[in-house]
Amino acid sequence: MAVQLQSRFTGQVVLVTGAAQGIGAAVAQKMAEQGALLALFDHNGPLLGEVSRQLQASGYLVLAQTVDVAESEAVQAAVAQVEAQLGPIQVLVNVAGVLQMGKVLEYCDDAWEHTFAVNVGGVFKLCRAVAGYMKERRSGVIITVGSNAASVPRQQMAAYCASKAASSQFMRCLGLELAEFGIRCNVVAPGSTDTAMQRQLWNDDSGEQAAIEGNLAQYRLGIPMQRIASSEDIADGVCFLASSEARHITMQTLVVDGGAGLGG
Repeated sequence: MAVQLQSRFTGQVVLVTGAAQGIGAAVAQKMAEQGALLALFDHNGPLLGEVSRQLQASGYLVLAQTVDVAESEAVQAAVAQVEAQLGPIQVLVNVAGVLQMGKVLEYCDDAWEHTFAVNVGGVFKLCRAVAGYMKERRSGVIITVGSNAASVPRQQMAAYCASKAASSQFMRCLGLELAEFGIRCNVVAPGSTDTAMQRQLWNDDSGEQAAIEGNLAQYRLGIPMQRIASSEDIADGVCFLASSEARHITMQTLVVDGGAGLGG
């Protein structure tokens, strides 16, 4: 029997990191609209507070916490608080991520280490904390928002690409370990998406069209679908993989890039 979208996650506790803006905020909105009880983490407290207040004003139940996903003790404490105050976490969505551009030969240690601390370490620490509870209940869904850059090399994005590749492979390994406990682990890999992170790559108002057209000088293919993704496009993919409609899908990557990676 088909599941009505508005009731997909009724009563389920969904934890979203990087929820203060962009894809994370869109995932939170979509999940709330489909019945979820929200736990929202982000390092940007003021911005997270705005998102939380807007959701609460619409009648949704939200527990928002300022958390640095790279800090192990903070993650463990915040996850324990969600379990105690909202209830058992059924879905974890890792969205928190950073992008620091730079040529490899000019890249500094601090930028490299920070990129991996958030994009890989944060995913590991959230998954470890949440999956411990899920394993006891023998159910749960974990989704990490990666990037098509995990499989497509980009100039001046080596740290970002490598970190996304690492987190994607980590999710496959995690899914293999947790499958026997009924826990599914998948990745949603966006291409160019209209977010603050994407806009930092644009020099002027023509940035969106340039992303669509591509740049042969940078070995960058454009977007065959002739549009840049919205955060909602990515959130829709997350919601599908988190739902019972995807109950037999695990260790997979759903690429949402308008064909930019030519299906690779």
